[in-house]
Amino acid sequence: MRALLVDDELPALAELAYLLRLDARITEVTPVGSGAEALSALAQQPFDVVFCDINMPGLSGMDVARTLARMPSPPSLVFITAHEQHAVDAFEVRALDYVLKPVRAERLSEAVRRVVGARAAESASPTTAPEPEDETIAVELGGVTTFVRRSQVIYAQAQGDYARLHTDDGAHLVRVSLTLLEERWQEAGFARIHRSTLVNLARVTHVRVHQGHCSVLLDDVELQVSRRHTRALRDRLGRTGLAPAGRRRGEL
Repeated sequence: MRALLVDDELPALAELAYLLRLDARITEVTPVGSGAEALSALAQQPFDVVFCDINMPGLSGMDVARTLARMPSPPSLVFITAHEQHAVDAFEVRALDYVLKPVRAERLSEAVRRVVGARAAESASPTTAPEPEDETIAVELGGVTTFVRRSQVIYAQAQGDYARLHTDDGAHLVRVSLTLLEERWQEAGFARIHRSTLVNLARVTHVRVHQGHCSVLLDDVELQVSRRHTRALRDRLGRTGLAPAGRRRGEL
């Protein structure tokens, strides 16, 4: 792949270029020192992936990302930054990955792997119906930032402007609205069952109706389905072939 590297800190730019040149999946590395230079390079030649810092004088990494989003066939975007607080913004501009400085070789290799997978899925024939690339969300707990994959999320619940992601390992609060998660994850098998709840349909084991009230079971967790969302859930499960395998009496 042809990679464009954007960072106003020359030592960090040189280190990133060195690491990427060691990766056999990267055939060409073009380092530039500002957002303006990045836009100029993008206008002159095509790139497969852009590794971009966020906090830069003049045009920031977010400005570069918004420009990429307007391109008909944009390159993949990976943010390389020392600042954790931009993780939600990166999610909103559809960055494929978010790598924190100082960059470790194995972490950068994982970012390249994700880019390769995403671009392979994009180039696949529509008839193969490739699975959406598994997204990663940065979550903070006790001052430590970790990353949760979308496929690990069992269900999400709204908490004001935040969402609490429930996984097998626990719950994680992220500054992302449930509405945004629904828009981004609908094609990946997530469905709204209540104004405050989004579930991973692949983790639904039963759908139960009792005295006119509907609920879903996700292993040992039971969640209520609002009347407004019951019919849509029934249609969604049937249409996607994700109808729960085990049904007991009184269940859909």
